[in-house]
Amino acid sequence: MQDFLTVKEAAAHVGLSVHTLNAYRISGNGPPYFKLGGKHVRYDRAQLEAWARSDQRQSTSEAA
Repeated sequence: MQDFLTVKEAAAHVGLSVHTLNAYRISGNGPPYFKLGGKHVRYDRAQLEAWARSDQRQSTSEAA
């Protein structure tokens, strides 16, 4: 069974504000998400964690 998180839960899980996570989603740079019932955004915990790990940088000079 998949473990789905709300936007608020997902943002807290990866240490972002809800606003920032929403901005990532709107720009297409965020983690994969689902829309349940056509309007409720949910994130799969495993995909969210994989996305957070893939965005790691070694220095501040690396491109985002």
